[in-house]
Amino acid sequence: MLGTVLLLLALAKTGCLSPASVASRRAEALKKLLEVFGMEDPPAPPTHFKQPPQYMVDLFNTVANADGVTKNPDILEGNTVRSFLDKTHSEEMRFLFVLSSVAKNEKILTAELHLFRLWPRVTDGPKRHHFCQVSVYQVLEKDKPDTPGGKKLLAARLVSLQTSGWEVFAITPAVRDWTEDESSNQGLLVTVQGPGESPLDPPPLQFASGRGHHESKKPMLVLFTDDGRRGASLPTAGFPDVKPQAPDLPDKMPVPKLGRSRSTRSLDRLQPCQRHPLSVDFEEIGWSGWIISPRGYNAFHCKGSCPFPLGENMRPTNHATVQSIINALKLSEGVSSPCCVPDKLYSINLLYFDDDENVVLKQYDDMVAGSCGCH
Repeated sequence: MLGTVLLLLALAKTGCLSPASVASRRAEALKKLLEVFGMEDPPAPPTHFKQPPQYMVDLFNTVANADGVTKNPDILEGNTVRSFLDKTHSEEMRFLFVLSSVAKNEKILTAELHLFRLWPRVTDGPKRHHFCQVSVYQVLEKDKPDTPGGKKLLAARLVSLQTSGWEVFAITPAVRDWTEDESSNQGLLVTVQGPGESPLDPPPLQFASGRGHHESKKPMLVLFTDDGRRGASLPTAGFPDVKPQAPDLPDKMPVPKLGRSRSTRSLDRLQPCQRHPLSVDFEEIGWSGWIISPRGYNAFHCKGSCPFPLGENMRPTNHATVQSIINALKLSEGVSSPCCVPDKLYSINLLYFDDDENVVLKQYDDMVAGSCGCH
């Protein structure tokens, strides 16, 4: 489908169509491209400049190269990572995350609460603690979180008072409850107490809140899911380590010209099957406002002939070899020569803002032709 979409966009740029036809073709192509990315409409860009969480940027750089191509397909358990910022903006350690953007078909794999630990307060007195116990609760009753049935323990551990930085707590059961029944989402409660003691007041350990702290330190929920969209047509791999099959490939795909001479078309058919560039520029198609990374990528495409006899450099399947022989010897009518198609596909990753201005990292299979062969 991707090749058809890009061809429609290329035709719209040639200037050989009327303005109305150009607009219609472009709209059709962009709608098809959105389908490839699992969307009905493009998300609205943030209303003002917004810095994505550094955790999400770092995760993208770990999973993908600068052009979005996956380095290692096994890094992520699923294919979607969503980040949500706290909506309470309270100084108290109560947190609320709105998960309405999570689709019903997404399988919840892991959910994490990320809290930035501030430098501890200096306290007077002979008794000094080096550790505090931090407990994270799922709030069951909004107005009575301190009653026996008002909350449920999700995670608890000792946290050092000697440093600052991010603390991560697993809260998967709570998020599964919230996605099954949105009305059950009463948020989270975090408490701090000394080892074996009651809650400390004031607590020597504090976490950055949504109010009065830098954007980069705000409380965040990170959700790992899988939406079930998996490519299964060809073998997939990580970052392509094979050299391009066509020497001196240009950085961008030239716009195809209509009405080429017969000799030029014949020359194309004489070229052996090989990989050629196919540039996808998100800024050019008007998506740069909501896509954070990458700015575009090279999808590549396969073009060329598969003449008899097929050599190993054309990476033929056994079926293609037999088909080539049948075609060359005219042993059966209506049997064409094998086609030049991708025989290895790679996934790409997009880091983008959704409609609620949450940052999402999503991996899409079968998006880049890694190599071409005769099939």
